[in-house]
Amino acid sequence: MTLLTLRSLLLSGSLLALLLSSSCQSSNKPDPTPAPPTPPTPPVTVGPSQVAFWLTNPDKSQLFAKQKVALNFAASTNQDPTIVVDTTQTYQTIDGFGYTLTGGSAYVMRQLNTADRAALLKELFATDSTSIGISYLRISIGASDLSDQVYTYNDLPAGGTDVNMDKFSLEPDKAYFLPLLKEILAVNPNIKILGSPWTAPSWMKTNGSPKGGSLKPEYYQAYAKYFVKYLQAMKAEGVRLDAVTLQNEPLNPDNNPSMSMSATEQAAFVKVVGPALLAAGLDTKIIAYDHNADRPDYPTTVLNDAQARDYVDGSAFHLYAGKIEALSQVHGAYPTKNVYFTEQWVGAPSSFAGDFSWHVNNLIIGATRNWSRNVLEWNLAADASNGPHTNGGCSTCLPAVTVGSGVTRNVAYYIIAHASKFVRPGSVRINSSLPNNLPNVAFKTPSGKKVLIVLNTGNALQSFNIQYRGKVVSSALYGSAAGTYVW
Repeated sequence: MTLLTLRSLLLSGSLLALLLSSSCQSSNKPDPTPAPPTPPTPPVTVGPSQVAFWLTNPDKSQLFAKQKVALNFAASTNQDPTIVVDTTQTYQTIDGFGYTLTGGSAYVMRQLNTADRAALLKELFATDSTSIGISYLRISIGASDLSDQVYTYNDLPAGGTDVNMDKFSLEPDKAYFLPLLKEILAVNPNIKILGSPWTAPSWMKTNGSPKGGSLKPEYYQAYAKYFVKYLQAMKAEGVRLDAVTLQNEPLNPDNNPSMSMSATEQAAFVKVVGPALLAAGLDTKIIAYDHNADRPDYPTTVLNDAQARDYVDGSAFHLYAGKIEALSQVHGAYPTKNVYFTEQWVGAPSSFAGDFSWHVNNLIIGATRNWSRNVLEWNLAADASNGPHTNGGCSTCLPAVTVGSGVTRNVAYYIIAHASKFVRPGSVRINSSLPNNLPNVAFKTPSGKKVLIVLNTGNALQSFNIQYRGKVVSSALYGSAAGTYVW
């Protein structure tokens, strides 16, 4: 197949799409130059292909669509930039790709009729040819700002205390959240789940409020017991959590709910909750920080505490401030501790081209090239008004899927799909070179397949080669387009 034919095919309306196409601070990402209109192309007979190629174009002419092109490794003499993939250099193991399943997500998805909800959950969480294979979920311990109300599992009248957690109850999650989570587990029983609290119960806090304030030191033991009770209660419901963070966005006291927790306070609390989990026979990982990449000093302060460090698996990051390379900085300081990327929102109204390019570049490629074991976008599902949310909670967080009279797949759906479908848990990041304007990341899956995700950050159509074991495949991407290549 000639390169001219390949270029035409990239925007061909005849290409087959195997899938349906359709907390918080804006990045103000620019909208790149639109791709040119689709040219007319004659029918093309495609032979066997060694490489499967899935494409998303910034003008939405292709949305995570498998391309009818024959890509076969061969000798090449062209002068195009070359991405060299090398399986002999390996990095971190991947835990998965996915979203935060908020209380609001569960609420709107439970409004779908049984058949439509089952079809959507299969599309999102199964691993067959028509699904995107989400393999990691973050959930809130108690309410997040994308719940319909503020709550914890031990809310008491003013002046009340319950240090033994006798009144602890998962009851607020039993109407919508737990039933939906169990339906997800029925589709993918092996999905990894991370829990993050937005606040401790108000009676434990310095200001007696679900918003702001901090955890009183005299309630460290009680709050540690709260975590133990939560993990045990979830296990009794058939839900195992792989890990917890101890506070969502500990440097953000302005969300509703929220709670401040300094690095030294977190290190002190780790030394209480860590032994409590072990004493209860729980193997749930404790992950530090869970906030922006502009403060790598926070997780390193926690890890600098030798006693706390023993109980900490690693550090979690968001990217509403700072640069993604901060993850490598923390990894370099403590290379035996893991790194995770746990949240990034898309602000509504979204610029598809700008948001898609920015998130693929900084998160799917950037976070994993900087040692992250996962990549999580913020909210899985919401209604047409980006709700429900708490009073003062995020009203412009665009979900991966909007659920109403039907289901609309938004930009975060395609961002995650480019990795989640192919880079299965247990995959290992491998080395790949970085030509100008072609950021990329490569993986080797547990079954031995190679997966390469490539973004063109330029404005024009860019031809390039993929080299593996001395032979090359030639491809091309329009500006702000991304391709996943699997062989």
